Amino acid sequence: MTSTSAQAVRSTETYFDTVRRLSSAQKTAARGAPPYSVYVNRRVGRYLAAGAYRLGLTPNNVTAISAGFTFCAIGLLAIGEPSWWLGIVVWLLLATGYAFDSADGQVARLRGGGSPSGEWLDHVVDSIKISTLHLAVLITMFTHFPLTNSAWLLVPIGFTAVAAVSFFAMILNDLLKAKHTAAAPLSTAPRTVVRSLLGLPTDYGMLCLSFVLFGAPLAFLGLYSLLFVANAVYLALALGKWFRDMTALGRVGVARP
Repeated sequence: MTSTSAQAVRSTETYFDTVRRLSSAQKTAARGAPPYSVYVNRRVGRYLAAGAYRLGLTPNNVTAISAGFTFCAIGLLAIGEPSWWLGIVVWLLLATGYAFDSADGQVARLRGGGSPSGEWLDHVVDSIKISTLHLAVLITMFTHFPLTNSAWLLVPIGFTAVAAVSFFAMILNDLLKAKHTAAAPLSTAPRTVVRSLLGLPTDYGMLCLSFVLFGAPLAFLGLYSLLFVANAVYLALALGKWFRDMTALGRVGVARP
């Protein structure tokens, strides 16, 4: 869809027409995708995408809005003193940024497809976000939390490493699977509710929600630590599976003439 045809469509359809059109063209969720991301964030992002599209915003504009909300939250987290109101503000800012992060790709689909530069920008913003968020937790824990043992500071440091490795591995998985699509068809296994719920502790939306407890530092630290352990265990198990998947791709590629 060209910019001219996209503008013509915007002028003839209503906001809810745009929402319905986007819903019918929704990208299939990955098998085992966590529930908040699929059932809440994607739906909120759909309404934001429809509004952004009708305002004539580009996917890169929406990515910039997402980054604005997210990095405001991270900045407040790093410099603010823990309190209930700060925790709620951080949660709302992070959740809004996450919804716009879902919306940028949906705007691209409404406009007929994204661009390599847009995809690059989206991934770079995500990579900055997933690392700096946990580093902000590290700063506020060191500055404000009544820690009885400095070893607790290893939790956000470890979470930073787990988040960065998880993100890099998933991006690399997509890249290699796309490269070898002709040699090995993508899995068509259905997404199940149980599998989705098992991934709930790894859902970025749950991490955002955990900051509601920021007014009770020890309670927040307990939940944050549990999320870290769950993410670390999930990554350890996933790395083995992903390596086997890549090994299978290589075997199929070698087997073909």
